[in-house]
Amino acid sequence: MRNVLDYLENSARRFAQKTAVIDENGSCSYDELIQYSQKIGSALAGNIQIGEPVAVFMEKGIPALAAFFGIIYAGGFYVFLNPELPASRLQQIQQILRAKYIITDRAHLELAAHFCLPEQVLLAEELQTASVQKEKLDAIRSRMIDTNPLYANFTSGSTGVPKGVVVSHRSVIDFIDVFTDLFAVTEKDVLANQAPFDFDVSVKDIYSTIKTGATLAIVPKSLFSRPTQLLDFLCEHQVTTLIWAVSALCLISTFHGLEYRVPDTVTKILFSGEVMPLKHLNAWRSHLPHARFVNLYGPTEITCNCTYHILDPQYEYLEGIPIGKAFPNEHVFLLDETGKEVTDPDARGEICVRGSALALGYFRAPKQTEKAFTQNPLNPNYPEIIYRTGDLGRYGANGELYFCGRKDFQIKHMGHRIELEEVEHALSAISNVERCCCVFDEERQKLIGFYIGAVDKKELHAQLREKLPIYMVPNILHQVDSFPLTKNGKTDRKNLLERMRKK
Repeated sequence: MRNVLDYLENSARRFAQKTAVIDENGSCSYDELIQYSQKIGSALAGNIQIGEPVAVFMEKGIPALAAFFGIIYAGGFYVFLNPELPASRLQQIQQILRAKYIITDRAHLELAAHFCLPEQVLLAEELQTASVQKEKLDAIRSRMIDTNPLYANFTSGSTGVPKGVVVSHRSVIDFIDVFTDLFAVTEKDVLANQAPFDFDVSVKDIYSTIKTGATLAIVPKSLFSRPTQLLDFLCEHQVTTLIWAVSALCLISTFHGLEYRVPDTVTKILFSGEVMPLKHLNAWRSHLPHARFVNLYGPTEITCNCTYHILDPQYEYLEGIPIGKAFPNEHVFLLDETGKEVTDPDARGEICVRGSALALGYFRAPKQTEKAFTQNPLNPNYPEIIYRTGDLGRYGANGELYFCGRKDFQIKHMGHRIELEEVEHALSAISNVERCCCVFDEERQKLIGFYIGAVDKKELHAQLREKLPIYMVPNILHQVDSFPLTKNGKTDRKNLLERMRKK
């Protein structure tokens, strides 16, 4: 197999009339999805080159998915432009991408004018009226290979310019084949999509679904501010699988939503993005004791995830949850600052990855690509690219990897180097602290702890002094009602700090 369209076509043959996707406006069968996609592909065919980007600017849903597959049929790769992004950010992305065409819908036509030219805009509603030109699509397909790009996701860059991570068909196929097998995703599953389509967690939702013939239920984003209605959605659609960001799961447990209603059809909960607080993990485990819980780790640049840990229901994980072991056909290892491999238990090193799952690099950013995708220092004999994640890890006594924070989360405060995650771990272990995060204010050289929970600041400070060296105790403890989230569902630390500075 060398093209993800094989997933779609195989499932359409097996499950033609089965519901493939549900969104807030309706649903479509596998047969309808493939017809819709082929019409868009036929309209684009011949107008773009193989390996050329096409942007998709609309809300996530069935039309966006059809646009993705249509672009692939035409030989291109897709880039989802999230309408939630500011126009200036979208313009930045388009300046890098230089997409000849942007597919949108009438609802977003006016917004598209802020970052692209009228001649670049293609309306999805008009594309779907094209006739299917199967011979033309087959001819394009015959010229494609598995290292052709499939999609690009733009992530934040250290320079303030977004980076487009380009991922090939081969990388997705290599990962999804293993992922669906390891976690027993089948045609009987209903996956509830939480992640935005420009965030690679959604890649697992989309391609696990179309490979196996499962059903993808796209959760309306408005429900993530209404936990009881979110739970109603999961129950009404008999969802079996949640591949969610930690913050999304914590949204339900923070407001004790599981006491309102338990989505007892859920048998698999796979989480990633942040360290899962034990209190929230235990809330989910107590209400769904027969579900499988999996901690996933991996940056966008290695196609979704590179390690996993299946949680033992009998284990309490008081020392933290490991990120586990490498997925099959991926090699995950630690390097020290001199490029030597770290193998001793509890010795820290940078997490590095090699294998087919590596992204192709950053779009039109050769210097950034060369910095992150480097020659393997352990192999002097021939070219072999590894990805340096910038994350720190260590091996536990059982040989599994533990995440030890970002290199750039390591701060220097009062003459000491501090891992912010270590402070957060101590803070979250205190009774009545529901959630927490720590931020370092570079300007004021202050370590700030934000928390949700009914606990007095003085008492909190006293308990932290009992747990941590004085230089690791936050200078300021600030109680909040909720944590702002980035569009990808992670805690927005920058926003928290800005709020603090205004007070």
